[in-house]
Amino acid sequence: MAIKPSSATSTQLPGATDEIRVGAERILADGLGFLEGPRWHRGELWFSDFYSRRVSSVNLAGVLTTRYYVPGQPSGLAPLPNGDVLIASAHNGRLLRGSAEGALQTVADIGASFRGALNDLVADTHGRAYVSTLPDLTGVRPGDVLRCPIILVDEHGETRVVADDLRVPNGMVITADGRTLIAAETQGCRLVKFDVAPDGSLGAPEVFAELGGRKPDGIALDPGGAVWVCCPFTSEFLLIAEDGAILASTSTPGSWAVACAVGGERGDTLFVVTAKVTVEDLHAGRGTGAVRAYRIERQ
Repeated sequence: MAIKPSSATSTQLPGATDEIRVGAERILADGLGFLEGPRWHRGELWFSDFYSRRVSSVNLAGVLTTRYYVPGQPSGLAPLPNGDVLIASAHNGRLLRGSAEGALQTVADIGASFRGALNDLVADTHGRAYVSTLPDLTGVRPGDVLRCPIILVDEHGETRVVADDLRVPNGMVITADGRTLIAAETQGCRLVKFDVAPDGSLGAPEVFAELGGRKPDGIALDPGGAVWVCCPFTSEFLLIAEDGAILASTSTPGSWAVACAVGGERGDTLFVVTAKVTVEDLHAGRGTGAVRAYRIERQ
């Protein structure tokens, strides 16, 4: 497990009570495939590996454990209070539920009504899952505007579109009070927020933060209410306030910063999954991924 200083910056905002800094980088695991969906769960970081089709976990000592094999390629993950994990199976359109014992079962067949791939995933306290999607790329040309929905799978396994016409929705979080869902809009270069209704429906999207041309992927909610945002194509991750102010930033030179999660024994660690990859490599199943950990320092 390597440790090295991070190239972090931080900003003190007027009226802010804390200055946030990103501490030294620790590499918990390396030499993996393209990783997505990191989530802190049961004392370890869980994540999906596109290339191996496995959901795995790594503890703070760097010990890896394989949890599930998902032939349809696992993507977004959402831990549930009882220890189970919801898994978006990207290429066959299934929302799966993995038990603590390692068994998998289908919760919903989203692919029966949506032509495209499943992407990221977040669950609320009622066990409802919000699934972001990728469009069907048949006939798509460079420069085309891509639009696709967020789909809700309710506690009974029923599916419905709750947000549409988004420019590639990606990572998502739900605020601690359960009243707001925030999503990364990759092709839109911004974060958007939605009011969450009691039945799980989403209100009209509003801009949470413009990202100045950066294309966001995975995101994580900071305890202070700001959002950690991974930006693969600029090899960096940022802590973004609702007005778009950058509270902290760190670069990952030579690697895409793909997705992140807040966790650790005290909830003061930011985990980032990265990839040494190009777009061409990703489509060809090449490139290597790593799990990195950073201490979140508040002063």
